[in-house]
Amino acid sequence: MTDTTATAPDDTDLDDVPGRKPALSRWLIAGAAALVAVVLALSLPAMTDRGDNKSPGVPTADSADAGFARDMAVHHQQAVEMAYIVRDRTRNAEVRGLAYDIAQTQANQRGMLLGWLSLWNLPVTSPDGYTTWMPMGGMGHQVKDGSLMPGMATNTELRRLGKLSGNQAEVLYLQLMYAHHMGGIDMARDCARQCTVPREKNLAQGMVDAQQSEMKVMADLLRERGSAPR
Repeated sequence: MTDTTATAPDDTDLDDVPGRKPALSRWLIAGAAALVAVVLALSLPAMTDRGDNKSPGVPTADSADAGFARDMAVHHQQAVEMAYIVRDRTRNAEVRGLAYDIAQTQANQRGMLLGWLSLWNLPVTSPDGYTTWMPMGGMGHQVKDGSLMPGMATNTELRRLGKLSGNQAEVLYLQLMYAHHMGGIDMARDCARQCTVPREKNLAQGMVDAQQSEMKVMADLLRERGSAPR
């Protein structure tokens, strides 16, 4: 594959992505899957009327519904952050396009999750820490030293990504994002099993489906660069 990267970063906006081409169809398919997940979630009836936490159907602060909304909002925020880092480290159209789609999808989903917490009159942080709503308090999911939740990159990894350019930046971004999706899928599957709000369960399952599709794209892009997920 011809290297179309440049080693010098630029200040182009993330949405200033080169025009979509047939050769980029694989990440377009992944982006479309993510969009379908959002549309499906939005198409369901409203979950509840605004009211106090004693209203029927409103989750409690220690529920899986609230825990998933809080934790996935944080998880998604890092995905958006990584997309903006790689934007400035490469000019490769496929990687920038994939990062753009992930950032747009996860920023929109994050807004939905935080909006539900507001609707339920629940705090956006938990005093008990992250993933306490997951089976065994999340102990069954591997978390790297220095990361907040399954799949999340450490501050050291983010700083390294911000110092690389071109092919090296692309490989590290794809590896970090692949691991990020693995952790996010674990969390979303647990919500799909445990959460009680139908609309949130639907969104969680949509995340699983869309992110699995994107992981296939990332594995292909890594293979083209002589690398692999780690």
